[in-house]
Amino acid sequence: MISKLLERIERRESIVAVVGLGYVGLPLALRFCESGFRILGLDIDEAKTRRLNDGVSYIDYIGAERVARAIRTGRFQATTDFSRIAEAEAIVICVPTPLGKHREPDLSYLKSTSQAIAKYLRRGQVISLESTTYPGTTEEVFLPILKQCSLVVGTDAFLVFSPERVDPGNSKYDIERIPKIVGGVTGACRDVGVALYGTIVERTVAVSSPRVAELAKLLENIYRSVNIGLVNELKIVADRMDIDIWEVIEAAATKPFGFMPFYPGPGLGGHCIPIDPFYLTWKAREYGVHTRFIELAGEINSNMPAWVVGKATDALNERGIALKGAQVLVLGLAYKKNIDDCRESPALELIQMLREKGAHVRYADPHIPVKPATRNYTYELQAVPVTAVTIGQADCVVLVTDHDDFDYELIGKEARLIIDTRGRFRKGQANVVAS
Repeated sequence: MISKLLERIERRESIVAVVGLGYVGLPLALRFCESGFRILGLDIDEAKTRRLNDGVSYIDYIGAERVARAIRTGRFQATTDFSRIAEAEAIVICVPTPLGKHREPDLSYLKSTSQAIAKYLRRGQVISLESTTYPGTTEEVFLPILKQCSLVVGTDAFLVFSPERVDPGNSKYDIERIPKIVGGVTGACRDVGVALYGTIVERTVAVSSPRVAELAKLLENIYRSVNIGLVNELKIVADRMDIDIWEVIEAAATKPFGFMPFYPGPGLGGHCIPIDPFYLTWKAREYGVHTRFIELAGEINSNMPAWVVGKATDALNERGIALKGAQVLVLGLAYKKNIDDCRESPALELIQMLREKGAHVRYADPHIPVKPATRNYTYELQAVPVTAVTIGQADCVVLVTDHDDFDYELIGKEARLIIDTRGRFRKGQANVVAS
């Protein structure tokens, strides 16, 4: 069984089903297609699959031509028909793993996906989970499904965890150049996973179990969360001392060893850094461990939008303007620059806080013309252009996301007051307040 599967993978004869065609699943599916595999892209969103089959991209940094090229090869097809899982020999799962209301893991998408594919599983398939989650999830959720299907793991079917490492908009590190961690339930599972991913990346990193791979992914994101929390706290200290934190970081970064620069901001965004650390804090409680360090970093980072609003309030007061009734222009809705993804963006929380305090808020973002519907932020807004008029109409301009295509010279010249959360404007400029 395994030798036949490995041979078909090596020859690119296997069909790969990618479940979940979002910011992780779509680029992965395209990469497999470009490597010579036939791809089934599965998603519950019919409009999304229809657009892909028409050769249209719905993700800003993935060009429509790339999608159209994949469709033209005849090797890529998007569908909502989960029965077609039976056609595939490799099933890669890339569905969301958000947090619940009380910061507990929400595995509902993962569990519904496992149930959806269960009835179509067969011998000779490899299942790879890429969704970030707590250690033990792969075995807790998918092993019972394989047993339910009377499949022996490591003999009849193969189960691995290989965490996604996508950095949206980063052209330097695309999927091919990012090493792929692979942890299998058995040695045979690991070998199949390594063979599968070895066809699309330059380097695979085999680890002893899915639990190691799951925790490795969490460590990567916790490392960033904690260090960003640290520098955000130092930003507040530096502000009280009237020291430019950006100058401090630049100076410290000249040390050639023992230091890596992290940068403050208005809070964390994206589907990973604000969420993933809490998967581990939740699971750690099962073992009687209180992860105080991780939770403190999360608390600091979560409070940054309130800090920015406070700085804007104080700066307006100094100019004799109340925040209530003020015209505020927020620059950037995306959670980081040069992309169209606003999942968990601090801009969403910041705008809501400003609105609740009575400010009249508009936003500008060349990548997000209309604020998408979200579970937590139900207000509706459309982007405005960055012009001398829109800038001049604002009592306060808040730079949240420093997209490269903003005209910073124009902003600096026309804005009456700039609350700068990204260090694009230096202290000393009369209309700039660092935040």
